[in-house]
Amino acid sequence: MQGDGYVSNRQQRMIIGIVDEKHGSNDMEKVPQTVTAVYSNGVLCPLTPVSLKDGETVSMQIWPSDPKQQVEQVLAFLVDRGVLRTAPKGGDVEPISEEKLREMAARLGAIPGKPLSEIIIEDRR
Repeated sequence: MQGDGYVSNRQQRMIIGIVDEKHGSNDMEKVPQTVTAVYSNGVLCPLTPVSLKDGETVSMQIWPSDPKQQVEQVLAFLVDRGVLRTAPKGGDVEPISEEKLREMAARLGAIPGKPLSEIIIEDRR
């Protein structure tokens, strides 16, 4: 794979060749393809050759080519479905009082056992 997370056409052909050798098949249409296309006048035009027969029906997922936009779409989808919640904004969280902070520190300090840092140091020895 290239550094951007996409498989190049050459790498796809190599993978297909390995699959063909192993399974004795030459059915490229059984292997999913990732294709970059340009949308113009109501038509999607692939920028690379595709292994489809004329008139063949396919299923598509449309993603923007910008990885940042892809991440934003996935996050929005997960938030819409209730899988993720957006983080509260800085002003949405009340700061903790000094009294509460001391109380939490005392409760955490009262937990029996060694601090995690000591356990990790011992484990590394």
